[in-house]
Amino acid sequence: MRPLSILATASLLQLATLACAHAGDVAELEILGFSQDGSIFAFEEYGVQDGSGFPYANRYYIDTATDSFIKGTPVRVRIDDESASLEAARDQARQKGEPVVKQAELAANRGFTAGSNPVTELSADPLRIVVNPRPVFPAIDPPLEFRLEVLPMGEAESCHGLGEASGFRLLRIDSAPDGKTQLLHEDKSVPQSRGCPNGYSIGAVQTFSKDGISRYAVLIAVRRVGFEGPDYRWIAVTGKP
Repeated sequence: MRPLSILATASLLQLATLACAHAGDVAELEILGFSQDGSIFAFEEYGVQDGSGFPYANRYYIDTATDSFIKGTPVRVRIDDESASLEAARDQARQKGEPVVKQAELAANRGFTAGSNPVTELSADPLRIVVNPRPVFPAIDPPLEFRLEVLPMGEAESCHGLGEASGFRLLRIDSAPDGKTQLLHEDKSVPQSRGCPNGYSIGAVQTFSKDGISRYAVLIAVRRVGFEGPDYRWIAVTGKP
């Protein structure tokens, strides 16, 4: 009987491990692209909420000159029905985003993904990325380097006693001998839309060029407290080289 007991215990442990592996909700990232003139950058995050099982799709449209949301956005869709499909939520979000920038225009001006580190990447530095902005070799553009710093923000109402919230600071590093470090973003407080964030990592760098690199977007993964485990959502910081 002891071998059977050992096998049963091992099986239970394996099931528990598998259950933990599926906990939390990691939103998929879809880089949609830029408007024709590069003045707007758009991306989508989508997935199925942990706990509720409801499909959701959020689209973000950002003014690349001011690094602020276009009026009337973000577009957020959640279908409060476990039987609803994720495709239905994404389709609703796409339709609501059409008046902002048409999908066809974004697809025609997607730009170039110069760097990408998914949240499952274990070997890359989550707080630093250096990229050649375009797939031109030898490179004709100076490299783009970004560094992320996680900032303790103390207790936040959105955390409900689940720990302290974190914000972030994003820097652009100029590699030229006389280059200067540029502050791109620094949280003074944590927006309620982030929930209870406790970690950040650089997920991707998207560039846009016509005659030269004219815009970039740094995609940042936000780790936050979820219902069944850590959730991941996405935000972006945009700018000009």
